[in-house]
Amino acid sequence: MILPTVRDPRMVTVRRGGTLTEDHHRLLAVWSAHCAEHVLPLFEAVAPDDDRPRRAVVATRAWVRGELRMMACRSAGGHAMGAARPLTGAARFAAYAAGQAACVAHVAEHDLGAAAYALKAVRAAAEAAGEDPDAAARAECAWQRDRLPAQVCALVLEDQERRNPICWSVFT
Repeated sequence: MILPTVRDPRMVTVRRGGTLTEDHHRLLAVWSAHCAEHVLPLFEAVAPDDDRPRRAVVATRAWVRGELRMMACRSAGGHAMGAARPLTGAARFAAYAAGQAACVAHVAEHDLGAAAYALKAVRAAAEAAGEDPDAAARAECAWQRDRLPAQVCALVLEDQERRNPICWSVFT
């Protein structure tokens, strides 16, 4: 579960009664796509013929550019998560990251879902390789934070702190 029971109005778009601008909503989607795409090779190594997670990342970027409607982007996210369900470990989490990224078009708070699942994917890959999962997760978290757009950086970092307990505590 990555969505809070009490919504932060800063993560709800203005047209839905919150304070998140459309520009910032799109920046969150771009960042989510970066997070998901960074771990996508972990999925593609296991399921090279399944392009649903890759299509979800592409759909996210198309939505950001105004080339795809929200419902089509969200649908691509659902298909990516469908690709995740039969899998385990890093591949599963990487597909979920792509699905969450595409769902940002619908609900901005899915941004942390993409980041959190990407962190879970990196941890699982490190464990499977006999490496330090904590070190891998710290490196991935730093990579993600380095790519946060300045305009939404403080918002995302505060949101990570607030929702860390429901995001498997991956942001600590």
